[in-house]
Amino acid sequence: MEMTSYAPGTPSWVDLGTSDPSAASAFYSELFGWDCIDQGAEAGHYRMCLLRGKPVAGIGPQMQPGVPPHWTMYVSVADADATAGKVQAAGGQVLVAPMAVMTVGRMGVFMDTSGAAFAVWQPGTHLGAGLVNEPGSLCWNELATRKTEEAKAFYPVVLGWTAQTQMMGTLPYTNWKLGDRLVAGMMTIDDTWPPGVPSHWMNYFAVADTDAACATITRRGGKVTVPPTDVPPGRFAVVSDPQGAFFSVIKLNASTGG
Repeated sequence: MEMTSYAPGTPSWVDLGTSDPSAASAFYSELFGWDCIDQGAEAGHYRMCLLRGKPVAGIGPQMQPGVPPHWTMYVSVADADATAGKVQAAGGQVLVAPMAVMTVGRMGVFMDTSGAAFAVWQPGTHLGAGLVNEPGSLCWNELATRKTEEAKAFYPVVLGWTAQTQMMGTLPYTNWKLGDRLVAGMMTIDDTWPPGVPSHWMNYFAVADTDAACATITRRGGKVTVPPTDVPPGRFAVVSDPQGAFFSVIKLNASTGG
């Protein structure tokens, strides 16, 4: 699905901060079919990852010492500075104050009241992902936290979301809505999770075949943490790349866009 605009409050981009951008680029190129183009020294050797010639993700060098490689979700906003003020007023933290990224946009990185980090993107010349919800592109973003009530108080104030909780199988699951549109999800970290897992945003990429994707991930030196599992939206797995960054892959059911 091609995208030409994002309403403020909609997740619009993801990028990877990694210890080895070249190795990561080769890994994701094979896994998702991306062309990863180095934007040069002026852009800090950030790589723009293209699918069918359209941007779908970014890969860059790790910026924070001591922080493991990780994927970051960006939410499109009309005013990054105003959003930073809302984050602080709602009890969150500003990790990276809003700053201009050349002419492509303005970004800020925050931590919500449940302890999960996320970023915002005020678009300039770069809108965000040009493709979503098809194999090789972003298709879902999901907050995993032990503090769901804190999150339900935070995100409506900061991003204008509303929370709609329902049962998915035997577990409660929250859909974040922007008006009438689903924009993200939330699940509870409970006792079935490994101890010590922090609150985090998980990013899902669509694939044509989850089992085949996991085989590629393993062959290329990545790991499968949650093996391919059938859930109502499709067949998913939680995985990590060779540098240790976690993400999820999912073969979406036809009813959910696959």
